[in-house]
Amino acid sequence: MILKRMELDFFRNYVHGELIFSPGVNVIWGENAQGKTNLLEAAGYLSSCRSHRARYDRELIQFGVDHAFIKGEVFSRQRDFTLEARLHRGERRQLFSNGVRLRSAGELGEVLNTILFCPEDLSLIRDGASERRRFLDDAICQLRPKYAVALGEYKKLYEQKTRILRDWEEKPSLLDTLDDFNLRMAQVGAVLIHYRAHFVKRLAALAPPIQSDFSGGREQLGLRYETVSTVADPEAAPKAILGQLLEHQQSHRRAELDSRQCLSGPHKDDLLVEVDGRGARQFASQGQTRTAALSLKLACRELFREDTEEWPVLLLDDVLSELDAKRQSFVLERIDGGQVLITCCEEDKSVPVSGKRFEIRDGTVGQ
Repeated sequence: MILKRMELDFFRNYVHGELIFSPGVNVIWGENAQGKTNLLEAAGYLSSCRSHRARYDRELIQFGVDHAFIKGEVFSRQRDFTLEARLHRGERRQLFSNGVRLRSAGELGEVLNTILFCPEDLSLIRDGASERRRFLDDAICQLRPKYAVALGEYKKLYEQKTRILRDWEEKPSLLDTLDDFNLRMAQVGAVLIHYRAHFVKRLAALAPPIQSDFSGGREQLGLRYETVSTVADPEAAPKAILGQLLEHQQSHRRAELDSRQCLSGPHKDDLLVEVDGRGARQFASQGQTRTAALSLKLACRELFREDTEEWPVLLLDDVLSELDAKRQSFVLERIDGGQVLITCCEEDKSVPVSGKRFEIRDGTVGQ
């Protein structure tokens, strides 16, 4: 799949911007704080309706205006698409594909897939489980629209159950609805666990060889999915997982009421990452951490290729500056094939020149 053209209005620091991309490597360069990363953020938004830097859409809208616009012309699955995201301050976003309004953000992933690697991805290894869940969710939502729908519903149920647990002592009647919420959360949660387990299984087959190649055979990467303790086989059908989730909920019912927190469910899942048999979060060096995170992203790219028979658009934000020459060469060789958008602070001559280069200055695009 190819992002052929992208247009922005009032997105971040771009009053207006237009870029026509090469189907190969596109180098986006310029000094810091000029808007290079904003372009990758916009491209990623067109595939998942999520930003890696903003929690709310309103953060993407330029100060002083009430709306922003992202448009992308995409070649995918042997046909052309025009994707649009219209963001409004204080109103719900609107998404379109070829002029038809989409019902859910998950439908974007049926047209455009992107894989982003940025300096903040060190948190994928170093930080808590929420960062690794986000990584899983971002990837699976693009590949499986049903997962995106289930994840959206689960988040709403979680928020509602949290309010019940928080307020039940002041309003005891709220407990009358708790069992209904528990049942639906278990039903939807079983779907999430099933999809996550199968995704991690495939990732665990693809990522370790990349880590080994990256390190010249010196490092071995291990991945393991950790979910609710009563779930014997996370790869089982959701119907089989459902009863085990209900069992866990029941055993934690009193603790949830006392703590006023939702303690049971896949919102506490984790992707355990090991390097040479030791927990990467606790023991990996800075170099190992960066390599492990990049190996996960490149493995994800290959997984997308397997599923869609097309390379996803790879978004690399200031990656090469953090790597030594040997590892830079490995990355550049590994990304051969498919479209790449890569940012750097200088017009890096080590990046292949067969594509296009864009210089960014204060939210304006030059070539």
